[in-house]
Amino acid sequence: MITIVVNSQKGGSGKSSLCRVLSVWLSQNQAEPVYLVDLDTQKTVAQWHEAREAEEPRRVELSIDGLGQGLHILEKQGAGFVFIDTPPQASEQIDPVFLLADLVIVPIKPTPDDLKAAAVTVNRLKVLDVNFLFVITQAIQNAKITAQAIAALSHHGAVAQTLIANRVIYPESFTDGRTPQELDPKGHAAKEIAQLWACINSFLHESMKLQKGVKHG
Repeated sequence: MITIVVNSQKGGSGKSSLCRVLSVWLSQNQAEPVYLVDLDTQKTVAQWHEAREAEEPRRVELSIDGLGQGLHILEKQGAGFVFIDTPPQASEQIDPVFLLADLVIVPIKPTPDDLKAAAVTVNRLKVLDVNFLFVITQAIQNAKITAQAIAALSHHGAVAQTLIANRVIYPESFTDGRTPQELDPKGHAAKEIAQLWACINSFLHESMKLQKGVKHG
């Protein structure tokens, strides 16, 4: 089972959006069950899931204190992936969540304020020695600031090659419990979601190879 935590110090970065689109993509494209856990007090993912007609991905109610045991039960039940949405903070309260992750995805809007806020999350993850990957969200295609954001972030960690663009179809699809790939399976957003997962999956596999190499070295 792969546990993916999505966290950003700044609200509005696209945490919940990534949880939704990636969990739906995986539930449509692989056999093992995909689960969502919403630890954010705003409960954006939980509310979206309640509006969904489709049963997949599944959602479970877990607290931070009960997360470790809950993940253990899900793994025994055959879960393939678990996506965890978190509050917009990177304090010591979230440390137990980070430590349970195979990967922490850090969504970043390409703005100066978001880039500054990212440092808090990154410093926490590096102290804990947790695997993380930046994902640029709400990007304006071919904008200078997007390229600058990628360059700045690359000094602190890996950045996914695929960006999530600022498209109207994202909020449109979320209103009734769907995602862009369900609204328009052949559209630009659907393609970028698939490409983003390919980037994340490749990063995960490379990271796991390195970890195995360190253990056996």
